[in-house]
Amino acid sequence: MAAAAALARLEQKPKPRLPSSQDAIKNQVKKELLAEAAVSERRLSADDKGPVPAVEEETAGLSVSGVYFICPLTGATVRKDQKEAHIKEAILCHSAKDPVAASIMEIHTFNRDREKVKLGVETIAKYLDNIHLHPEEEKYRKIKLQNKVFQERINSLEGTHKFFQAIGFEKAMLPVPGQETTEEYYVLKEEVLPKLEELQDYKEQLVSSEPVKAQLDRQLCVFKPSPQAAQFELPHDFYNLTLEELKREQRLRTEALEKASMLRTKAMRERDEQREMRKYNYTLLRVRFPDGYILQGTFYAREPVSVLYTFVREALQDDWMPFELFVPGGLKLTEENVAFNECGLVPSALLTFAWDAAVMADIKASGEEKKGSLLKPELLSAVQILS
Repeated sequence: MAAAAALARLEQKPKPRLPSSQDAIKNQVKKELLAEAAVSERRLSADDKGPVPAVEEETAGLSVSGVYFICPLTGATVRKDQKEAHIKEAILCHSAKDPVAASIMEIHTFNRDREKVKLGVETIAKYLDNIHLHPEEEKYRKIKLQNKVFQERINSLEGTHKFFQAIGFEKAMLPVPGQETTEEYYVLKEEVLPKLEELQDYKEQLVSSEPVKAQLDRQLCVFKPSPQAAQFELPHDFYNLTLEELKREQRLRTEALEKASMLRTKAMRERDEQREMRKYNYTLLRVRFPDGYILQGTFYAREPVSVLYTFVREALQDDWMPFELFVPGGLKLTEENVAFNECGLVPSALLTFAWDAAVMADIKASGEEKKGSLLKPELLSAVQILS
């Protein structure tokens, strides 16, 4: 397409300026192609500022531009591949405001081995409990850094040294009894001794904290009625596969037809089903309402169906009325505790909304049937066209 565009531009130029030989024409086309490639490269390398209203050229054909998350510390919306770096930067910036809280977040968020974090936190809590229970004993206010327990359980955890320093410990070289050498210790500062209750508060914060996790952005959208409601084009973010694995999956689909004609055991079928379920991290779901309007949101593939019911209910004007959702094929979605990937609603699906039949019968009998859209006005004010 780029070559054709370049040739078309050449043909539109005044005749006297056209190259006189075929080689010259090729060189001119090559120059224009290189120029276009440079422009494209600059566009792709531009900093991503998060989801934007205008659809970028590279995502023009997609149902959603990607998977996004909301940082609980800054409120910023960031792409999936920028999530961890953004949270880390936010925590480090928070250290200037509240070094104790920031160091606790570091310990629980930056270290992936949860068992190791649990053991390290328990050890730190033991140190602080000893100080609280024995405030007069100096030995509990000193922690030897080369101690085996400290080295194995605490030293290797990111954020632990910041925590000790933030709550009032400082490093000091102290003499080894009976020797002429010194060793490095954490020593509790004298000015902290009158405020030992604060140490207990810090300990409780440390023990009860959880990793900082970004919240999945539902990217709620409302679309006007469209015959393309059941058509989905998803970005790679939705798949738990690399690009090469995706290509392999496309090839394996042809083999699935052969498998269908083979006699397979129950174990073989279950193994294939489990493999299929693990392919997707996220799912894009649409719900079509009786007036044709479509509600769209992004979900984790392993979230329960109940979150979809909550998502839909929060978008309704009459959120107190019972309703039902139907999957493709007309079956009612009743098992709300089942995950999306367990009931085939991955990596995308179009569901149908209907009010509870018994309630609607009562409303019609009373003559109080409500006209107009079921969705909240603020959602309809931002309605989009599904392209």
